[in-house]
Amino acid sequence: MSSINSNGFGGETSYRPQSKVTFDLLKPLRQKIDSFEIQKSQTAHRIAKLIPAQCPFERTIKILGHVIINIPPLCKLNPLYDEFVFLRFRALCFLVDRCGEDISSYC
Repeated sequence: MSSINSNGFGGETSYRPQSKVTFDLLKPLRQKIDSFEIQKSQTAHRIAKLIPAQCPFERTIKILGHVIINIPPLCKLNPLYDEFVFLRFRALCFLVDRCGEDISSYC
């Protein structure tokens, strides 16, 4: 008689590492940003204007046509970067879906 483990394959049970307990100081702020509901077009316009579409800190410094230094996008260092980008996306979707506005000026 063969034994079948939880993933449907016979044999010994698979090794599952124990998850580490981590403490995220920014979790309440992340949840607040993620749960923010956009209800007015004015709010959506403000969010779309305040949060840039691209990282404004990325630079390529050239002298006489030669690249001297390339500064990478520093926005990824922001621990709330993904939440802000998603908030901007939700604001733009609100303007298109609910208000029927053209958002090409924000792209």
